[in-house]
Amino acid sequence: MEYVYAAMLLHKAGKEITEENLTEVLKAAGVNVEPAKVKALVASLSEIDIDEAIKSAPMFAAAPAPAAPAEEKKEEVKEEKKEEEEKEEEAALEGLGALFG
Repeated sequence: MEYVYAAMLLHKAGKEITEENLTEVLKAAGVNVEPAKVKALVASLSEIDIDEAIKSAPMFAAAPAPAAPAEEKKEEVKEEKKEEEEKEEEAALEGLGALFG
């Protein structure tokens, strides 16, 4: 959820939500940054009008918790990362409403 918070902080400050900016905010907050999560969030937010999403979001939307990847073979890990990125995109969309609803 801290990734979404960082993105919303950038948005509120009028800064562009880029991988570099998001990473800087997360590091400044002491978060151990995962580049795949940053990339997924920036990609998903690039297609969203954040202000409009905030206005149209339900008051008490709950974001699902992201799944932790298991220690498995490289191919299985890649599949899990794709699934996790999809879940993060969904969580980011739902989380926008929860933050500013």
